Amino acid sequence: MYMRCIFLWMLLGLVACSGPVGIRKVLEVEPEIYPDYAGVTIPPNIAPLNFKLKNACAEARAIFECGSEKLKIEAGRGASFAIPVSGWKKLLATASGKSINVTVQALVNDEWVAYAPFAIHVAREPVDGWLAYRLIEPGYELWNRMGIYQRNLEDYTEKAIIENKMSGNNCVNCHSFCMQDPEKMLFHMRKTYSCTLLIDGDKVEKLNTKTGQTLSPLVYPSWHPSGKYVAFSVNTTKQAFHMNDRNRVEVFDSASDVVVYDTERHEIVTSPLLFSKGAFETFPTFSPDGNTLYFCSAEARPMPEEYDRVRYDLCSIPFDPSTRRFGTVVDTLYKASDIRRSVSFPRVSPDGKFLLYTLSGYGNFSIWHKDADLHMIDLSTRQSYPLEAANSDDVESYHSWSSNSRWIVFSSRRMDGLYTRPFIAYIDEEGQARKPFLLPQKDTDFYFRFMKSYNIPEFITGEVKRQGRALAVKAKEDKGIDVRFK
Repeated sequence: MYMRCIFLWMLLGLVACSGPVGIRKVLEVEPEIYPDYAGVTIPPNIAPLNFKLKNACAEARAIFECGSEKLKIEAGRGASFAIPVSGWKKLLATASGKSINVTVQALVNDEWVAYAPFAIHVAREPVDGWLAYRLIEPGYELWNRMGIYQRNLEDYTEKAIIENKMSGNNCVNCHSFCMQDPEKMLFHMRKTYSCTLLIDGDKVEKLNTKTGQTLSPLVYPSWHPSGKYVAFSVNTTKQAFHMNDRNRVEVFDSASDVVVYDTERHEIVTSPLLFSKGAFETFPTFSPDGNTLYFCSAEARPMPEEYDRVRYDLCSIPFDPSTRRFGTVVDTLYKASDIRRSVSFPRVSPDGKFLLYTLSGYGNFSIWHKDADLHMIDLSTRQSYPLEAANSDDVESYHSWSSNSRWIVFSSRRMDGLYTRPFIAYIDEEGQARKPFLLPQKDTDFYFRFMKSYNIPEFITGEVKRQGRALAVKAKEDKGIDVRFK
């Protein structure tokens, strides 16, 4: 009997020391993980959220649980957890509208410890299946290789829409889609083969958009929901560098106007209220019903002398798509200049309830302004408020909506202050944001090694099928259509 008791004690000791089943200590703190996915809200169709432990350990495992569904994963090299796709999809299907509890256990200093569990909340509403963006070095005027790419959000597949190695290493920018439709898009080429390429299904048009009456070729776009029109700004843009300022770069307009392009007649129309020397008008965006054009407007000032005194208000003007006529009165929705602030990048949710914009101290090129944050306007009450759950101490700038109005994607420099990375956040029916999550990658160290910024992230409902080489050939060989100023 005595020997039997000794044997049992020895067996228990071996079990306690030989693996994660013998947890010696239960901690009250959650594990430090990268990326920080603790407490985020995710769609039920997102790729696995692979992560790693920040703290060193000899071994580790993670247990994902929701109801009866459980997934156990052993950590790989560098304490990284690679979540199997099949198991992850089963877990998401069970957790839709609920939460996944994640418990991490680690062997630290020859002792197995269990961290306090953290939750990953799973919304019922899916996100659009693809994300389009430009990849470019976070430089200023110089670049070597750049391109516009698309990423399948349900896995890690990334494909090029077009790369500038196909078109003389020129600049490709300002890609835009009509109502998140991958079959109806446009983007600009600058310098070599300068033009705008407009894709509508099987039809591709090369547009020569500089006219004698406009400041520049067409710049920042926003599609009319009908697809018949695209609103653009035309801008005289300059760039400068700070000698001693936390904002590294200053980009500003010395003049700008707003116009609307008719895709069927190849004509530009505008209004004196959008095309004046007394104001800088920029960043147009249509309402989902197509009857209102929102834009940013600032009192014109001498530039660059007063660059930091230029502050843009959020304005709107009626638009009649049947006659191409604008209203006679500009409505100022948010007079940010009254509180020494400035609006950029207005975007209306597809359901027409909310308008998301970026707010910073001055100017409109807020992607280099450290104080830039996301703000929302409830269009039924005109109440404006910060999206506190989505903002950080660094730059939050360009953003776009999903087609169901429940998700936004935005650019943020919160990780290192230099590179913009895409974050996705859930927006509830009251227009409030939940904690955002970083676009997941298969390799947990991906963002440490990837030396390009994600620029202009845009949700799309499917894959862009048009081949980049065919688009490059169009830009090189086609004479193009000359746009007329009406």
